[in-house]
Amino acid sequence: MHEYMSRVRVWGLSCPGSPEEVSRARRWTRDVLRDSPLAEDAELLVSELSSNAILHTASGRDSGSFHLSLAVTPQVIALSVTDDGGAGTYPKVEDQNEEAEHGRGLGMVNAIAHRVVVHSSQGAHTVTAELFTSNRPGAHPC
Repeated sequence: MHEYMSRVRVWGLSCPGSPEEVSRARRWTRDVLRDSPLAEDAELLVSELSSNAILHTASGRDSGSFHLSLAVTPQVIALSVTDDGGAGTYPKVEDQNEEAEHGRGLGMVNAIAHRVVVHSSQGAHTVTAELFTSNRPGAHPC
């Protein structure tokens, strides 16, 4: 392989923080991953993470936005959604009872993804969900 060539491909999308943009982010993800057997799982993860950014952070306010990045290697698909912060809370997976109306989203993301990482910087949050393209030891299948 040439020294400037990489098997890692990275795409990015910035969206205004309106609910209609979640479907745009889903379509974009589906288009980028059209040949991947993990495209549907990735689309679902992007939908949940984008919705969370709009509903629970400044991304959903008048001039807010959220940013999506998608990195693909032969081993992993990594989806990251970065919000505008301002929520005063930290995204976390919580166990909810059957009666709860909210709080299940990151639990679902955690159940589908092989790994979920939350990073905070200057009040904003980036949630990254990774899907392994093949089973690794200790990984749960999608």
